[in-house]
Amino acid sequence: MKPRPQLSEAQWATLLPLLAPFRRLGRPARDDRNFFEAVLWWRRTGIPWRDLPPSFGPWKSIYNRFDNWSKRGWWHLLFLSLRRFPDLEWLCMDGSIVRAHQHAAGAKKTSETTQQKRRP
Repeated sequence: MKPRPQLSEAQWATLLPLLAPFRRLGRPARDDRNFFEAVLWWRRTGIPWRDLPPSFGPWKSIYNRFDNWSKRGWWHLLFLSLRRFPDLEWLCMDGSIVRAHQHAAGAKKTSETTQQKRRP
């Protein structure tokens, strides 16, 4: 069973024309989208390369291709093109991230004797 796809059809349509120059090296790749999905899945889960699901293909082939693309700087170019598709799946805001100003924390507490000295 293959993990659910990470790329939408719109994202893949954006990447597909950019992959043409990458295909000229070595033998033709079997499935560019499967490779891209494998790398995204590896990145999202944080697993070792050897633990990639077999549905993606041989982990060593995927790793070698990933390494070649990394050394050539191709990942940077591809992800720059995906910037217009932000991943908002896990976007969440709650009150714990809202900081209050230091003066909103309350007044400085004083003892009764200090308050009596201040009164005329």
